[in-house]
Amino acid sequence: MRGSATDPTSTPGRRPARAAAGTLASAALLLPLLAAAPAPADSSGGGLQRAFAAAAAEYHVPQSVLLGVSYLQSRWDGHGGAPSVTGGYGPMHLTDARTALASVPHHSEGAEDPRGDESRPALHPTAEIPEPAALPARLETLPKAAELTGIPAEELRTDEAANIAGGAALLAAAQRELGEPLSEDPADWYGAVARFSGADDTATAAAYANDVYDVLRTGEERVTDSGQPVALAARPGLVPETAQLGRAGLRAASDANTECPPSVSCEWIPAPYEEFGDGDYGNHDLGDRPASQRIRYIVVHDTEGGWDGVINLVQDPTYVSWNYSLRSTDGHIAQHVKAKDVAWHAGNWYVNAESIGLEHEGFLAQPDAWYTEAMYRASARLVKYLAEKYDIPLDRQHILGHDTVPGPTTGTIPGMHTDPGPYWDWRHYFELLGRPLQRTGPRNGDSVVTILPEYAANRPVYTGCTAKGVPCPAHGSSEVRLYSDHDENSALIKDIGLGTTPTTGVNDLSSRVSTGQQFAVADRWGDWTAIWYLGQKAWFRNPKDQPTAVASTGRLVTPKEGVASVPVYGRAYPEASAYPAGVPKQAVSPLPYKLLAGQEYVAGDQVPGEYYYAVTFTTDSHRVVIGKDLYYEIQFGHRVAFVRAADVRVVPSAG
Repeated sequence: MRGSATDPTSTPGRRPARAAAGTLASAALLLPLLAAAPAPADSSGGGLQRAFAAAAAEYHVPQSVLLGVSYLQSRWDGHGGAPSVTGGYGPMHLTDARTALASVPHHSEGAEDPRGDESRPALHPTAEIPEPAALPARLETLPKAAELTGIPAEELRTDEAANIAGGAALLAAAQRELGEPLSEDPADWYGAVARFSGADDTATAAAYANDVYDVLRTGEERVTDSGQPVALAARPGLVPETAQLGRAGLRAASDANTECPPSVSCEWIPAPYEEFGDGDYGNHDLGDRPASQRIRYIVVHDTEGGWDGVINLVQDPTYVSWNYSLRSTDGHIAQHVKAKDVAWHAGNWYVNAESIGLEHEGFLAQPDAWYTEAMYRASARLVKYLAEKYDIPLDRQHILGHDTVPGPTTGTIPGMHTDPGPYWDWRHYFELLGRPLQRTGPRNGDSVVTILPEYAANRPVYTGCTAKGVPCPAHGSSEVRLYSDHDENSALIKDIGLGTTPTTGVNDLSSRVSTGQQFAVADRWGDWTAIWYLGQKAWFRNPKDQPTAVASTGRLVTPKEGVASVPVYGRAYPEASAYPAGVPKQAVSPLPYKLLAGQEYVAGDQVPGEYYYAVTFTTDSHRVVIGKDLYYEIQFGHRVAFVRAADVRVVPSAG
């Protein structure tokens, strides 16, 4: 989706005097509560570490449990008092969603046809997200923490120490409500940790608690976004009392129909396959993957809406679909479309037919509306499971953002969506996938680079988050800006497919590369590196003391000898002679770009031309057409593209 400009409604204020929280903690016995628990860690170090120690002592929660829960919520970051995508504040992600939630339907916005198939009329869904009748308890934990501690809500949002105290109070109250003692042993807090997730079912709560205890066993150490060093000592032999979950009063979750790993919480909420109107049907196509065609891609989206509204949308037969939705607060997953079937989500029918789409609860144009660690981890576990099951390589040419899916034809390029955008942390995501992005070539290699800025320190200027031209809040980013020369005062690189002057707009992909993408090196100048990008030499700052790219290896494609240029495509469709009778021939239409002699681009898979013909509700006419022409997927610009194998030669990278 293209992120909408929204104006955050929370305004951090002056911290009021701290109330005496300890005397009010006993009120936890009387209040309903979703809570979790902490465990021990070193109480020395910075102020934030001491805040964890003080809150743990005040509310009689093991410090390590408090640290473990906070790590899963926020990785101990405070985000300057800004709310997460679900209105969660501070290191403990205390939720106050009424101050923060926005809702803009993902696929209803912009000009992209999510189905992306020229054989059918363009699909522009217009469903609206309904207003929730009431917010679920998981989105209102901050008011509960205010009741328990006596600390004003404003302070819980903006003061990290107060926020940690609020989380500790919630954990202690949950432990009491379960009838458990305020034990010093972190193993005794499993049920409270599960309740802290806010989940109302046992599967989600257990998956959340298991993640927290994984953190406790492995330990963690990092410097937070406010420059605070925090450490959690490893407890490798820690075994929690998981039987406590049975006394937590949570409903059993039904997951018999889902295609998910056992390490996540997953429920089946099917997208309808229904016929309606004058032969219309939605909101996906039945298929037989991977028997009929390979699943090559996983596409990462964000929802531009809150959980309940998005779940309502995917159950609308006249809307579109995706395979999975992921919830921010606790990492809960809902599956909507089976992997064998084709969901309508990426705006390119070739990619749809060969991909699985994941929607993450979030907002592209709200840089401070951060994603929780719980959601990142659940998503990574799901992607690892799918990648292993369908033999999908874990790299950026197969794990795509919606913003890296190409427009299938020239006319579709300007309308293609731009999510999950520059604030999705690809570096951290690939660490969780077990495939950390790193240097694979010689240190001074001059052939291929992988884009790899340090997320928190990399802060390019973006505009348009709240209004056109208005600077977005400074924030860490996965993306690096490209210039026409080795000078930040030079013009930005232009994307001729968009037909507009490039800007720093948060949705303008003209002159940006993303973490994990690989490009052939075209030149170097001091602290600057040039790459081949959209047929041009594009420069970015890459200083040795704070590199934004690292040397890599890979195979490259370049035009065959004696050929001045070759066409570039947004899809790999078969040649005309491959189509059987009854299946209309699809145009093999090049995009407005050219791969020029002397330029090189990193190549991914070699694939046959392929088209899935599915334009009717009944499946008897559906066909998978596979041609003899072969294509290479290439990293051509911000988005991937395709070139015919017959037009290019493959060369290994130097080094």
